[in-house]
Parts: sequence; C-alpha cells; structure tokens
Amino acid sequence: MTTWEKIEGHLGTPAGFYGSATHAGIKKVPDALDLALIYCESAITTAAGVFTTNLTAAAPVILSRQHLKTSRGRVRAVVVNSGNANACTGRAGRKTAEETTRLTAKLLGIPREQVLIASTGVIGAPIKDALITRSLPSLVAELSREKAAEVTRAIMTTDTFPKACSLRARIAGRTVHLAGIAKGAGMIHPRMATMLSFITTDALIGPRDLQKMLKAATDASFNRISVDGDTSTNDTVVIMASGLSGVSFTAGTPNGRQFLAGLTELCQSLAHMIVRDGEGAKKFVTIEVTGAHTETDADRIARAIANSPLVKTAIAGGDPNWGRILCAAGYSGARFDPAKVEIRINGLALCRRGSDAGFDEAAAQAEFDKSQMTLRVNLHQGKAQATIWTCDLTHEYITINASYRT
Repeated sequence: MTTWEKIEGHLGTPAGFYGSATHAGIKKVPDALDLALIYCESAITTAAGVFTTNLTAAAPVILSRQHLKTSRGRVRAVVVNSGNANACTGRAGRKTAEETTRLTAKLLGIPREQVLIASTGVIGAPIKDALITRSLPSLVAELSREKAAEVTRAIMTTDTFPKACSLRARIAGRTVHLAGIAKGAGMIHPRMATMLSFITTDALIGPRDLQKMLKAATDASFNRISVDGDTSTNDTVVIMASGLSGVSFTAGTPNGRQFLAGLTELCQSLAHMIVRDGEGAKKFVTIEVTGAHTETDADRIARAIANSPLVKTAIAGGDPNWGRILCAAGYSGARFDPAKVEIRINGLALCRRGSDAGFDEAAAQAEFDKSQMTLRVNLHQGKAQATIWTCDLTHEYITINASYRT
C-alpha cells in the first residue's frame, strides 16, 4: 500500500487550484477574514459532497445539493462565508445563496451549477447579500495559489486555531496531492457540526467514484467525532479533483484503495483537530468499544458515552466515575449483558464483570487528569467494535455558548 507523506501545503498545493479571502463585514470583528473563494482552472474537475442530516438545512446546503446533482458532479468553485450561517432565513436567505452563485459563475465564466456555496455562523440572523456580492469581484481578481492558504482562516468562527492538512504520494511514477481544511469547535456531532471541510486533489477520479470514496472517508472520520452531540444545520464536506496529476483512480480497485487510504488519513487528521479544539475542551478522548454483538451495537454504545454530559463532565473534573460510562452504555439501545462488561481508562481497569475492579483512586485520577486518554469498554459479547473521538465538557463551553449570538 502506498504511503502518504504529510507535507507543508494548503488548498492550492494540488495542481490547478486557487483561492482568495477577504473581510466582507459579515463578522463583527474588524478586518477578520470572513469570505473566501476556492476555484479550479481544470475543465475536467469533478466534485463530491456530504452534507448535514439535519432537516433544518441551511440555504447554502440545499442549493449546493441541487448544484452537485444538476452538474452531475462537475463543480469548479466554492464560495464560503463565516459569521452568518444563512440558516432559517427563509426566502431572503435562499435569494442570497442563489445570487452569490450566479454572480460568482458570471465572474469566473463557468455555468452557475458549477459553483457551490457554504456558510457558518449564527443561525436565524438575516444575512445582507450586498456584503457578499460587492466583495466577489475582488475575490475573483485576487485568486492565486498562494492566497489559497488564507481560506483556512476565513472559515473560522469560535475555532482557536486553523485546521489544515496536506499529503503527498508517489503513485504510478507520478506525484499526487491531497489538501484539506476544516472548521468547527461547537455544535459538533456530524451525521452527515457547525462543521465545514473543503478538500482539493489533483487525482483523476470520476464523480461517482469520488462520491463513494468521500462517503467512506467521512464515515471513518467526521462521522466519528462529537463535541456536544448537536448536529448543525450547515455541515458540509466538499472535495474537488482537478485530474491534473494524470493518475486515475477507481473506487474498489487496488489504486482506488490507495487513494481512499490517503483521503481517510486526511479526514481523520482534520476531524481530530476539531475535537482537540472543541469549545472549552481541555482533553482529547478516544472511546473504543469492543466485544459487541454487532457494529451497530458497538457504535450506539460509543456514541452514547461520547455524548453523555455526565461522562464528559466527569472527565473534565478528573473523576473516575465509571458508573456513568456503564449507565450510558445501558441506555444506548444496544444489546449486551452488563454483568460481563469491562471498562478501562488507558491501561487501568475500573470495572470488571459489571462491578468495581478495586482500582487505586489516586492512580485512576492521574489517568483522568491526562490531556489525552482512551476509554476502553469491552462487552465480551462478540467480535464487533467501534471507535468515536470526543472531548470533555467544561465551564468554558457554557460561557462561549451562553453569549454566542450576542
């Protein structure tokens, strides 16, 4: 299997991609980047997308889904803003999204359906379309490979650091690149959070194959993280492939699996950054559930533990309260015998056969005080397993979200 190497780079590293970013006045912070454009010059560019499962989907999500379908996966540009989610904004919000893609397409000289749009920020607040449309001409004029690096900051809201990853591999005698960015720190429970991710590659992949591989990579990464159990109205993951490396990939084949391995690695790196930057988070937690009857049972238990406020606050306080973990497993809807369960924090046993393992309290607290930990729950029922990544829940999370809108 080809090894993908992490490199310094940005969305403009893969051949054919350009970007730009500006302060349009959407954010209240003066001079903060809040509007960006990603563009591919290649006429053979393909694209795929995975979006929120929230029924209250934002106008940009609805329109981008339509454009991906109408263009049959032939998309060459994405416009994204931060500071306003353009969600629950009715007809005016839809008009803003439509006008943004129309004008962008006109400026770039491409069909309107080849432009996608994404937004993140406050839900339910009217968005002034003039702030966006008047900035689009300069965004197009300033497109460059170098300025693509600025897109990472333009999509941030409560994020405390920009999230980016670039990979490179040598395949069939040629170099293939993958680059991705993401934003998200709160309202994170993607079930494709507020979560956005944009990925570029110079691989040559058909739209259907690209969609299959993005779905698989997303299921193994973004769909396995949770900060607070809330699924956003705006979740969007988009990948564009320019084809300019000349290396072709097909889903399900050996070379397709090579590409999928790199794409999954990229998405997992970005997903882990989101969890580490969870609003108010101090600890990164891996939850491993093993010995389940089925993968569904394992997944249900892992998600229930990851989303339990009682478990997450115990972790924040360094309290080895394993009973909360077993309790969350019990209400998950999974089938298992509580009398067979074993729970460990890192390598320390807290619970055996559903009862206290007689652990040393100070040793357990020391494990819970670590900034990175693994909670292992073995059901001893079968061979299925699941992993979810999450974080603790602190007072700072409440502080941030108590005044997010104001």
